[in-house]
Amino acid sequence: METHLADWIAHTSQGEEAKAILQRCVHCGFCTATCPTYQVLGDELDGPRGRIYLMKQMLEGGETGPETMLHLDRCLTCRSCETTCPSGVEYGRLLDIGRHAAETRIRRPVGQRLMRGLLREGLTSPLLGPAVKLGRALRPLLPGAIQSKIPLTRPRGELPTRAHARRVLLLAGCVQPAMLPGIDGATQRVLDRLGISSMVAAGSGCCGAIRQHLADPDGAKEQARMNVDAWWPMVASGEVEAIVVNASGCTVMVKDYAHLLQDDVEYAPRAQRITELVKDPIELLEPLTDEIRKKVLAKSNTRVAYHAPCTQQHGLRIRGTVERLLVALGAQSLAVSDSHLCCGSAGTYSLLQPALSTTLRDRKLEALQAESPSVILSANVGCIAHLAGAAKVPVMHWLEWLDERLALEAEDA
Repeated sequence: METHLADWIAHTSQGEEAKAILQRCVHCGFCTATCPTYQVLGDELDGPRGRIYLMKQMLEGGETGPETMLHLDRCLTCRSCETTCPSGVEYGRLLDIGRHAAETRIRRPVGQRLMRGLLREGLTSPLLGPAVKLGRALRPLLPGAIQSKIPLTRPRGELPTRAHARRVLLLAGCVQPAMLPGIDGATQRVLDRLGISSMVAAGSGCCGAIRQHLADPDGAKEQARMNVDAWWPMVASGEVEAIVVNASGCTVMVKDYAHLLQDDVEYAPRAQRITELVKDPIELLEPLTDEIRKKVLAKSNTRVAYHAPCTQQHGLRIRGTVERLLVALGAQSLAVSDSHLCCGSAGTYSLLQPALSTTLRDRKLEALQAESPSVILSANVGCIAHLAGAAKVPVMHWLEWLDERLALEAEDA
């Protein structure tokens, strides 16, 4: 796609990157076939190809306005289009650039600015935990739509105290410890039973994804630097073999630190090393499948529907590995139609685009529950909380399910 950028962005690193991405697009339209919002709305401007045209027009200095913002806001950033693009268009990165450019050139209504600011600051605040506890206490009194956003808690449980030769770091996170602390507890117990010590470094926190996708790249970079600083002493000393991130949305973000901080002379080399060490839990556990199978004495015959988050299957390009592990442990992994489509959670999307998000959630649950599973498993806190708000069966992280299986083994031992 021939591109002539406007002077205000032409000679910046973002401009050069956007131009290179735009020039790869050949207008084929394959992306529209796998775009959830295009399938729901049927509008070319609510598909990747249409949004690419809008961003190109804006970056070339053309007229832009609220309509541009509207269609960019409606994108889930699921990146399903990237997995079907024959030209390798990095749509997710182009969208980050386009959204930030739109934010600086188009003034949002006051209500939108307040809402997005609240999400940007509130979801990454230490006050989120107390706020969620208060919300749970008041849950029966709240409207149904708000109740569905406050999942019932699963306690973190006892944490392991043994020390092992193998050691990994865990991301401290922001939303997950407040909303579903049981996921972190389960992760640490599973790793412990497999001879791996896990720890959270003081000073680490939010991965930066919330700010990045709310068009605050500078804020995202600050959070990335904070995590790099917190992890670096143990990484540099060789004390840890990996950084395990158990929310796939955060895993994608941390794996992108090298790109995010590429222009930062001080942090770029360290960010590159961090990126190399980041692993989704299944990447660490899949090679241990035989060992895990031996430890699970009571073979599970559970009917499981696995929802692979977009960040796992499209962002990390990890497909089928969790399902293979579940089957190896005796579970019945049920087929899920249109498994490539987003559930509608997408970080803050369910709060900013509630109607579209609910439509996508209901479609996803229909597919997940079609074969009458006993449980729905996933790998991202946002998807789990979003689906649990309307599911007919329990929804949990696959590591929580594995933790339960290994706990049965420990009781029998």
